[in-house]
Amino acid sequence: MKKWIFSGIFYLLIVVTGYWGYTNFIADEKTADHEMAEESAGHGSEHESEDNDDNHKEEHGAGNSDVQVDVSYIDGNIEISLKNKNNQPVDKLEVNHEKLLHLIVVNEHLDQYYHLHPEQTGEGTFTVKKDFEEGSYKAFVDIKPKDLSYEVKPIPFKVGNPDTTHGHNGGLEPDKEHIQTIDQETVEMEMSSMNAGEPVTLTFKLNETNLQPYLGAMGHVVILDEEANQYLHVHPADHDKPIFETEFHEPGIYKIWAEFKQDGKVRAFPFIVEIK
Repeated sequence: MKKWIFSGIFYLLIVVTGYWGYTNFIADEKTADHEMAEESAGHGSEHESEDNDDNHKEEHGAGNSDVQVDVSYIDGNIEISLKNKNNQPVDKLEVNHEKLLHLIVVNEHLDQYYHLHPEQTGEGTFTVKKDFEEGSYKAFVDIKPKDLSYEVKPIPFKVGNPDTTHGHNGGLEPDKEHIQTIDQETVEMEMSSMNAGEPVTLTFKLNETNLQPYLGAMGHVVILDEEANQYLHVHPADHDKPIFETEFHEPGIYKIWAEFKQDGKVRAFPFIVEIK
């Protein structure tokens, strides 16, 4: 009788111990699975966040320019508006050769050239007064926005109601010699190369005894192709000499304006070249 009682108690202890171990094992497994699921979900969110960041960067870097430029001519004034891709004013510009904004304007035949410096009138807005003859023009707004990409592009505008049926930019004839005289001041241009895709040094021979710094340099050079689509603004390679370095990426005919300040007056000397 006693042996049977002890056997029963022993058997009961085995059952209770086994059940306790089994329930704890199952609970641990469920906890581990739950923790693994949470950890996996956490990593998934992190990757998704990283992917979203990458997508944001790709969207931010899309396109050649983050700045939208609008140019209008109203009542003898050129008005310029600068906005970002969110249609907000672009107001943070770096000073570039003593000015926040350089404005180059040419007419459709490239026989009129203006280098202007509009004054800031508000957030992302600039204005300059200039009387133009009736005709079709292209404006080049040269700026250096802070933390935004920007590429200078031609912006057409009209003054009055010009007859454009016969108008065109082409038809430029390359100069036989690169010598120009304005107001009895003579400038001769020498080019180290006339080939596209090669570094080019532009050296100008002029009276340097009356040459003065202009916008922080001993001259400025602006280059356009004959259709006024490709734009280059070149500054001297040497701060004290009228020597410039650039490169023509495509063959074609180009017009070069070399600007120098002599005896207090700024003159733009034009040259037409053919790049092979």
